[in-house]
Amino acid sequence: MVSRFEHPAGGYKKIFETYEELAEPIPATVTGRIPPFIKGSLLRLGPGLFEVGDEPFYHLFDGQALMHKFDFKNGQVTYFRKFIKTDAYVRAITEKRVVITEFGTFAYPDPCKNIFSRFFSYFKGVEVTDNCLVNVYPIGEDYYAVTETNYITKVDTDTLDTLKKVDLCNYVNINGVTAHPHIERDGTVYNIGNCMGKGASLAYNVVRTPPTQKDKSDPIEKSKVVVQFPSAERFKPSYVHSFGMSENYFVFVETPVKINLLKFLSAWSIRGSNYMDCFESNETQGTLFHIAKKDPGEYIDLKFKGAAIGMFHHINTYEDQGFIVVDLCGWKGFEFVYNYLWLANLRANWEEVKKAAMMAPQPEVRRYVIPLDVHKEEQGKNLVSLPYTTATATMHADGTIWLEPEVLFSGPRQAFEFPQINYNRYSGKNYTYAYALGLNHFIPDRICKLNVKTKETWVWQEPDSYPSEPLFVQTPDALDEDDGVLLTIVAAPGSQRPAYLLILNAKDLSEVARAEVDCGIPVTFHGMYKP
Repeated sequence: MVSRFEHPAGGYKKIFETYEELAEPIPATVTGRIPPFIKGSLLRLGPGLFEVGDEPFYHLFDGQALMHKFDFKNGQVTYFRKFIKTDAYVRAITEKRVVITEFGTFAYPDPCKNIFSRFFSYFKGVEVTDNCLVNVYPIGEDYYAVTETNYITKVDTDTLDTLKKVDLCNYVNINGVTAHPHIERDGTVYNIGNCMGKGASLAYNVVRTPPTQKDKSDPIEKSKVVVQFPSAERFKPSYVHSFGMSENYFVFVETPVKINLLKFLSAWSIRGSNYMDCFESNETQGTLFHIAKKDPGEYIDLKFKGAAIGMFHHINTYEDQGFIVVDLCGWKGFEFVYNYLWLANLRANWEEVKKAAMMAPQPEVRRYVIPLDVHKEEQGKNLVSLPYTTATATMHADGTIWLEPEVLFSGPRQAFEFPQINYNRYSGKNYTYAYALGLNHFIPDRICKLNVKTKETWVWQEPDSYPSEPLFVQTPDALDEDDGVLLTIVAAPGSQRPAYLLILNAKDLSEVARAEVDCGIPVTFHGMYKP
């Protein structure tokens, strides 16, 4: 799954540029045949505005949210995009400057105010961004664009109009939630975020939002905390980007990348910091694995620990013969990978991009196995008896169970990231195939498939082409797990038509069809297929 191409021409720089929204959908030129079961829309989110007036945004996660939509109808395809009209976006456009602090960009006070007004504006507290550039998912019959704060934004997926800003703090004890919820077949949504727990300590709450209500009331209003995980440090919660969920358990991986809450609350308002300034690494903690029963929610007080990793995306989590198998995309060590995602790094010339990535943590696809039946008298013994994995769990004298992973894929500076599976059928179940975006020194340049049982791999790649996260869509009469197609948006800046939707056969990553458009498309992070 290692990339076959270098990128000396630097075409990847185009995906980190500002693009205007479209006034109306534009037709795409289709090559091949769109499968007849592909109907509805592909929805994607990412940054699309990288500067306001003379003020640039500095980090990959700062650009203002741009929503993309490819519509499929009778074998024809159209493309449309609009900026989400968040408070962060509207105020920035109105005032022609960065008004709300983003992940890596500090919003300075209005220079038109006098010195006293500017001074007092530092003491208003943190104004949290609602820039929902990361993902979109359904809650009940509605759809929400999201980031990782307490704000989510209701959108119309037909017109891409912005409908309503929702503050989740009004409904549950949460400071923010991830952009990667788990959604069950009936529409129940589970998510996790840090919160104020017992004894004025930080903790992590798992929140359950029910499916569509018979009385048509808003399911968000009926959201409840299911279970709470403790934090290893009282005022320094770990950064959490996703979590694992099997049929009966939640799995929370507490990494050594921390948010210094005191720095967030104090230094921010006085000194003028951004979110990135508030992250630090606990070099001695390692990685903690927490588990809890799902229904009824109950924290299981066992101490599972492993070597330090950074972790953003879970692949899948399932139970087998008294064990929980946790597959994830890891980054070795305790350093925060986001330190390498400054736009200046990503827009650099190819040799400089590679040079910077050589200093970053090494990516790996890892499998951890957590035993549910633990006895303290079994010190020094590998508690994992599953025959198909080399992952181990060993009881130490202090009662800690040390986890060593099986590495499912590892390539030098070659990440298997933004993972996807046949989620509808195999989420929380024993599975075989994972699909992902291949990062070549952080530059997305291929689509990958991994057999997690045999470690066999497949790759789609073309020169000077920069795809996005592949979304799996199952064929209606599927028999095999990989009976389906992958949908991905590809930027090809040097081509006559500089971007296209690509449809791949999920079995072998052969091309089924592409729908080319006469406009460029910037980087996108996550999204969904809406039938």
